[in-house]
Amino acid sequence: MSRFISTGKLADKCARKPKTTILVWLLVAVFAFLIIARLLGSAVTAEMKFTRAPESQQGMDLLKDRLTGPQKFQEMIVISSDSLTVDDPAFKQQVEKLASDVSTLRPDAIEGATNYYQTNDASMVSADRHSTVMQVVMAGTIDDAEKNVVKLRDITHRDSQESGLSMMNTGAASTNNDMNELAKSDGTKSEIIGVVMALIILVIVFGTWISAGLPIALAIFSIIVALGITALVGQKFQMSFFAENMITMMGLAVGIDYTLFVVSRFREELAKGRDKYQAISIAGSTASRSVLFSGMTVILALVGMLMIPMSIFTSLGAGAIFVVAMAVAASLTLLPAILSLLGERVNSWKVPFVHRFSGGGSQDGRFWGWTTRNVMRRPALSILAVVALLGIPASFYFQMHTGASGIASLPDSFESKKAYIELDQKFSIGLIAPVQVVIDGDVNSGSVRQGMADLQDELKQDNDFYGAPQIKQNQAGDLAVMAMPVSGSADSDRAVSAVKRLRQDYIPAAFAGTGANVLVAGPPAMNADYFATTDTYRPIVVAFVLGLSFLLLMIVFRSLVVPLKAILMNLLSVGAAYGLIVLVFQKGVGASLFGFHQVESVEAWLPLFLFSVLFGLSMDYHVFLLGRIRERYLQTGDNSEAVAFGLKSTGRIITGAAVIMVAVFSGFASGQLIMFQQMGFGLAVAVLLDATLIRSVLVPASMKLLGDINWYLPSWLQWLPDLQLDAADGIARGEVRGAAPEDQEDRDAGTKIDGRPAEQCC
Repeated sequence: MSRFISTGKLADKCARKPKTTILVWLLVAVFAFLIIARLLGSAVTAEMKFTRAPESQQGMDLLKDRLTGPQKFQEMIVISSDSLTVDDPAFKQQVEKLASDVSTLRPDAIEGATNYYQTNDASMVSADRHSTVMQVVMAGTIDDAEKNVVKLRDITHRDSQESGLSMMNTGAASTNNDMNELAKSDGTKSEIIGVVMALIILVIVFGTWISAGLPIALAIFSIIVALGITALVGQKFQMSFFAENMITMMGLAVGIDYTLFVVSRFREELAKGRDKYQAISIAGSTASRSVLFSGMTVILALVGMLMIPMSIFTSLGAGAIFVVAMAVAASLTLLPAILSLLGERVNSWKVPFVHRFSGGGSQDGRFWGWTTRNVMRRPALSILAVVALLGIPASFYFQMHTGASGIASLPDSFESKKAYIELDQKFSIGLIAPVQVVIDGDVNSGSVRQGMADLQDELKQDNDFYGAPQIKQNQAGDLAVMAMPVSGSADSDRAVSAVKRLRQDYIPAAFAGTGANVLVAGPPAMNADYFATTDTYRPIVVAFVLGLSFLLLMIVFRSLVVPLKAILMNLLSVGAAYGLIVLVFQKGVGASLFGFHQVESVEAWLPLFLFSVLFGLSMDYHVFLLGRIRERYLQTGDNSEAVAFGLKSTGRIITGAAVIMVAVFSGFASGQLIMFQQMGFGLAVAVLLDATLIRSVLVPASMKLLGDINWYLPSWLQWLPDLQLDAADGIARGEVRGAAPEDQEDRDAGTKIDGRPAEQCC
């Protein structure tokens, strides 16, 4: 079973037919690019959907089928004057002119508009009577509304300039439009930062322009193909537009890292005097095998996100899975073909001065030898120190408050944010997205009518609701809706608490014995269900990811101890990242230093997202390092020497890979959207911790402390397939295709740390 998956043979075949392999990839990339240009726009949406129907979705479906039709999205135009009041004829004249101008957008862009002078609704006038609001119902879906709101804004801006009154738009369409534009600009900025920083780091690691350019080129290939797949899949299952950002971020991070691992091993084998085919075969059998299993672990972790019945999670998970799979495929096939054409020229275009310190493909690792010697000399103390160091920030995880920043994540300079603040100060932001109580039953019966009256009386006493409800019913008399604004944004704790009271207290008391089925829908209810869904699925996803990761690592390393340690270590680094997010974003510790905004809550989707992504990514370095350790252990049977050799030979490459990931994620953290700041910061911190304290201290210390127990596999599990690095033994015996046995100097290289035998220094 040791040849269950022969990445070495695959690499060798691609290397011996390089032009065919490269041509196939080029054709795939061109096809993907054409698909992106034609279909990507229709494949993504700003709308967040439940893939299973909670109460809020059930209520919206009833309204769609029997009363209102498809969900409509409302915009609010806030109209204000420092000198005039709504009672002044000049103020009224300008509002009515705006209403007339806005009506020209019917029926394609809007369905209708309502103002105070039509309704005499006191809730549409501010307490000082210097402001009023105009309610505009947008036509079509949220994506249609996003496009059409630009026309509405143009009219508002023009009338504002002509009248001298302040007129500003806010609402779901304008907010999503602003967030979409900002996400694109943040994404472009982060991509530029990530690519530039990655190139600089790769040049330092490799010392040559050719070697440094390969990882970036393959990452771009992976991103293009993954976006093409997304465009195709999105025709059947529309995905969140944030999937594009996810694909770019993950593509740069893992695409560069996977290529870096393989190229570094290829150059290392060339430095030993092997020809290009020997070097490719060995790199394919070792580094590529680590890439394959690492990618499988990342994908398995991301599958956990597909379990959550919400489009935002399935979109982010699917997008990440697509690009990780493409990055693995490119590393296993396209990269060997390119290396075959390059051969020794992979070391061409040397960077002056830098090349002298890059290692040139050798295993120079004096710093890592020194680190390993000191860590393995006092393993128990090293473990306690790191656990304490990471445990302190991890403890703040228990103070994490999840929610949604919503429009608060936009910078104050955006019009939708300015109008939002003014609307909330002078009226209620709840006017944009009211709670909708859907009554399914005989709404003309006396008992249901009395229930509606009782509910209204109850809500008058609750300060979390604003104004009087608007009631509509269908012609059949079997469905009605009571729309009630909440005193706060739809994603606020106040709104969510109001929804819970409606469901648990007010509605059961008011409609008991009526026979009506009463559901709470509307944006506040959808947010309440969204938060509840993430809380419900968090332990399920965590258990799923941990279980599958344990099984995969157990099979890969044929050990019970190695996967158990890996899981505990990764949980420690992820927990520390969670705690640091709480400290920086919730508590504001160092927020201004990083240029971040302090907020009341962490995005509700972030903990689940970070867990899945970080648990997968942290396995990258673990698999690569442990793969090298196991390769050496199978050759020598000496655990301490294998650990020392593994850390020394991979230290420079893993450090470079980690710094690249940190640079890519930091680029996203530099954006203006708070959700991107939290995501980028959390990812960067976790990877940094994992590649330094976890990999440099905990891994060698724990492996030294446990000795041969690390590789313990009970006899009743010996039937498991042996997926060890298929060249590990072959390299030592010269059995890799065309490979010569290692010379004595090379075999002895790993038995010493800083020139001293491993058993003497460790």
